[in-house]
Amino acid sequence: MIQPHKLPDVKKELFDADVHKMTVTNVLGCGQQRGYSETYRGVVHEVNLLKKVRIEIAVNENFVDRTIKAIIKGAKTGNIGDGKIFVTDLDRCIRIRTGEEGNEAIG
Repeated sequence: MIQPHKLPDVKKELFDADVHKMTVTNVLGCGQQRGYSETYRGVVHEVNLLKKVRIEIAVNENFVDRTIKAIIKGAKTGNIGDGKIFVTDLDRCIRIRTGEEGNEAIG
């Protein structure tokens, strides 16, 4: 999860790290930022779900560290709200087109 305005920087760093496959989704969420209040036409609105970008990337084991480093390099500002990286194991991956499984399917 990263700040939307950092997506171009993260993509550049990922491409430089030879990571080209990803899925990007616009999402809403909050963490330590806890949102903010804004007034519109005299009415106070609590905005506690902020715009974020979710990037999902599946890589083989030898690409995990370089992918993490690239995301951090592209997304880090040093401020609250820079985002989070979640690393999980893939139990199984199948390429639909060819039926390949495992490392070959991930690419």
